[in-house]
Amino acid sequence: MVPIFGLMAFGYGATFTRVFDAAAARALAAFVFYFAIPVMLFRNMATARLPDQIPWGYLLSYYLGAAVVFAAGMVGARALFGGPFERQAITGFGSAFGNTVLLGIPLVLTSFGQPASLPLFLLVAFHSTLLFTAITVVIEVGRGSRAGLRELPGAIVGGLATNPVLWGLVLGVAFSLAGLTLPGPLERWAALIGNGAAPCALFSVGASLRAYRIKGALAPAAMMAALKLVVHPLLVFGLTSLVFDVPPLWAKVAIVVAALPVGVNPYLFAVRYDAGQAESASAILLSSLLSVVSVSVVLLWLGPG
Repeated sequence: MVPIFGLMAFGYGATFTRVFDAAAARALAAFVFYFAIPVMLFRNMATARLPDQIPWGYLLSYYLGAAVVFAAGMVGARALFGGPFERQAITGFGSAFGNTVLLGIPLVLTSFGQPASLPLFLLVAFHSTLLFTAITVVIEVGRGSRAGLRELPGAIVGGLATNPVLWGLVLGVAFSLAGLTLPGPLERWAALIGNGAAPCALFSVGASLRAYRIKGALAPAAMMAALKLVVHPLLVFGLTSLVFDVPPLWAKVAIVVAALPVGVNPYLFAVRYDAGQAESASAILLSSLLSVVSVSVVLLWLGPG
């Protein structure tokens, strides 16, 4: 865990120098999201052995847990802090949406190795689509906006079509299903780029934290952090161990992904709907800082893959 969070701290510290400013941080994040991670996903999925059946118990364990903390965040925000419905919805969204790509992928692969690729990427494939749809439907229904709901299918399709992470996953799966083998030069090229994804992603996550501050919204941010870092992984642990028959490694992957800190998208939706910006921005920073301890505890508890 020291190298992982050490890289994040290194990225955060680099933003205080003249040579790595905000523009450099954005450029590195773009390289990771649009190039390094998609190539890594393509290579890993092209060489992975796909399951004969979709592991519904595994997916339900994670996403039922996400649904519970989403609802708990909304109910808690309404009971404790009040405010407009959109802010309550953003609080629920932030309680369920983790930093799965830039932090989750390098963290899980570093902790559990190549065998964790398939369960990890199955979660990543559904994560944004399901949760983006959920937050949009919740807010638009709460507003009574039929126009917003009519635009939802097109927005989902457009988001999927322009998401390079999903393109890497889909092309890798198609390559594997076709029974193809990566040619040597292509495999080495993909390895060269993909091997840089994890360290660059962790460095980028650390650098991105410089943009967020605790902005007078500590109480709702703390609630979001608690639901995301503690309640969600505990729910997934209970579902994978007591309700569904999930293989041990797959269960560990789901629990670690559930324990990730709040991702950036709740803040982007908060800006879009002009509600909950301070809460979501504060939750990103607070949960990321606390995750240094909480995720380390989870990994020590679960043990090696």
